[in-house]
Amino acid sequence: MRDRERRTAADQPSANECIYAGFDEVLGGFEMTPTEMQIILPDIPRFFTALAEWLACILCLLEMKRRYSRWKMVSVSVGALVLQAAFLEFTGDMEGIWWMLCMAAAVGMMYLFIFICGEINAKDAAYYCVRAFVMAEFAASLEWQIDCYFVYTQGWDSTWIHVMWLIVIYGALYAIMGVIFHRSTKSEEPLMVTNKELVSYIIIGLAVFLISNVGFVSWNTPFSSQYMPEVFNVRTLIDLGGVAIIYAYHVQRMELRVRHELESVQSILHNQYVQYKQSQEAMEIIEYKYHDLKHHILALRAEDNTQERNAYLDKMEEEIQNYEAQNKTGNQVLDTLLTAKNLYCMKNNISMTCVVDGPLFDFMDVMDICSIFGNALDNAIEYEKQIPDKEKRLIHVTAFSQKNFLIIRFENYCEDSLAFDKNLPVTTKGDARFHGYGLKSIRYTVRKYGGEVDVSAQDNWFNLKILIPM
Repeated sequence: MRDRERRTAADQPSANECIYAGFDEVLGGFEMTPTEMQIILPDIPRFFTALAEWLACILCLLEMKRRYSRWKMVSVSVGALVLQAAFLEFTGDMEGIWWMLCMAAAVGMMYLFIFICGEINAKDAAYYCVRAFVMAEFAASLEWQIDCYFVYTQGWDSTWIHVMWLIVIYGALYAIMGVIFHRSTKSEEPLMVTNKELVSYIIIGLAVFLISNVGFVSWNTPFSSQYMPEVFNVRTLIDLGGVAIIYAYHVQRMELRVRHELESVQSILHNQYVQYKQSQEAMEIIEYKYHDLKHHILALRAEDNTQERNAYLDKMEEEIQNYEAQNKTGNQVLDTLLTAKNLYCMKNNISMTCVVDGPLFDFMDVMDICSIFGNALDNAIEYEKQIPDKEKRLIHVTAFSQKNFLIIRFENYCEDSLAFDKNLPVTTKGDARFHGYGLKSIRYTVRKYGGEVDVSAQDNWFNLKILIPM
């Protein structure tokens, strides 16, 4: 090699020096130019790169809900691998700017593969694509560097050894990366990536790719080396750092998202409790008013009245009795909540009927009762207000026990066809990140008691069923 010093027998050669020694055996001690060194230590086979990119995409697809059934998914995946490998083999001789454009096209094919096969939006697909590309770069670089090391130091140059290294290293790396990324991601839930997050992720991916490959594009940069082993080391180590960075970014993002969801759920719980306290104060005032009204009626009856006035007074007394009997469930919290919601329904021409066994809820915390009934009725009322035909604005609430289970049912008339994701209706509002927490809050509260929530829509009725062991 160029300007290499002689070493004594006591010197311990490094791994790269062993590779250099392997070059000397091949070349008989002749000096090599950088171009000649690049020929001796070839770049990664294009099929190896295509396989690494394809496996990285498959790893990402395992985290999301797939668009196709099993066998159709297999067919599309095999076709994607063939297409990716054929493209990279066909463009293998490209150099400089053309090589960069071909790599961009390969990344575009990875993006299409993920977007077509996964039930995700365009931004989430791009986020997964960046991760897959960085993982593929690291896997392909590490596998080929280890393969070349043993070829030039141990002479392990045979097809089955190359295949063995491919299977062992790709298998181990993708298994490890799959485990660590899967632990930080909620299975099959959308990432809901924002524009700012996506731009940051793309910048990370571009920086890792450009810096790790600068030595292969030009020998005359501050980051290049005259020796191919050093270039390989730089690429592999930078790709490893890139995987670590995108993992750390992803974990941080998911933790912030979980924290935001918990804060939103806690906020909803608190708001429902505040509503309950306000309703309780309002109902106490109404109780005083109706109590005074009874005395007014007694005073009026003591006077001489016509038959029509007596009839009117009878009607007033009947309405008071109906109010007193309304929503008397045997649980003070439920009485307050249901009466307040019923009054609001009457204002908006919504018919709400309740058959609730209040004492069954004595074991539950006040805030939990407020969360379940407040959120469920708020969602139902919000939908019913949008129905043009006032005769169809209907809400039914029932709560009873059966076989040591507390069963709560909320039913409201529904004219729309709803889509469901993971047993929850998909929001029809613009930004899904900030909606749907009502049902999530109900599920969170019910699971505190070991219960479950079931949501369905059938025959123009939306049904929310809650099952809690007593």
